[in-house]
Amino acid sequence: MSKYIGRKLLQFLIIMVITSVIIFIMVRLSKTDPLTAIVGGKQTSAETLEQLKIKFGLDKTFVQQYFSWIGGLFRGELGMSFKYQISINELFADRFPITIGLVLLSTIIALVIAIPSGVLAAVKKNRAADRIISIISVFLAGCPPFFMSLLFILFIARYLPSYQFTGGYSNFREYFLRILAPSIALAFTMIALACRITRASMIEQLNAQYTQTAVSKGVTERQLVWGHNFRNAVIPVLSVVSVQIGGMIAGSVLVENVFSLSGLGTLLIDSIKTSDYVVVQDITMLMVLIFMVISTLVDILYALIDPRIRAN
Repeated sequence: MSKYIGRKLLQFLIIMVITSVIIFIMVRLSKTDPLTAIVGGKQTSAETLEQLKIKFGLDKTFVQQYFSWIGGLFRGELGMSFKYQISINELFADRFPITIGLVLLSTIIALVIAIPSGVLAAVKKNRAADRIISIISVFLAGCPPFFMSLLFILFIARYLPSYQFTGGYSNFREYFLRILAPSIALAFTMIALACRITRASMIEQLNAQYTQTAVSKGVTERQLVWGHNFRNAVIPVLSVVSVQIGGMIAGSVLVENVFSLSGLGTLLIDSIKTSDYVVVQDITMLMVLIFMVISTLVDILYALIDPRIRAN
């Protein structure tokens, strides 16, 4: 098991290094001068521009800027925003709770709905419950998060005009209410896919030989479904969920903008518009890091659930 974990961690490091280089190069393909974001389009003397270049490290070579950025990430120093002229750590401290809360709550909502629905559809295969769940899943799979966000806003404006999903928050209740509606809108795609994968995987396990043997031994349906079948069916579900969490992180960018939430997604869009390179790099790298951490943890969880995976 230790060798398997070591191999996965090595893959993680290699992918993160390659990704960091790609992000650094891609961000700098823009023809917009970052000094424009720093001075805000104002007339500035050559001496002042030179001082700003030195202050923000723009006087260094391309390679030096890369290693300076990576070194800062390892030290937990994310750099300074060109636009806001403050530490990016401060920007993230205000906005990170919105984005991470949005993704986590969406994942919880999706799993709480999708897994029981998928199991029910499999147990009631080809019956009314299965058909209803399948139709709803197909519909939700075709609805992108930004579209569902727009529908939610129209619904809230018409039927829940007192509900507030914009502005700040001073306690957990306000924070929860700010992210609740966006989280539901973001969860729909995962609900659809996780439900369909759970159904397909559970049907395969219900038709397996060991299921018939367990039934003949008098195992109750509840014990069989949740104690045996679901445990064997969960690996494909975890695979889909891990990928979908990565999709949610990307989808949160659009959802935050539709709901006017002050999260990392909104900050990313604003930073792209103003060529705030370092902020774009940091947010993109953070999103990749979260996705890779989740993917690596899921792979390790696979190995714990099914020892055969360790041998591959």
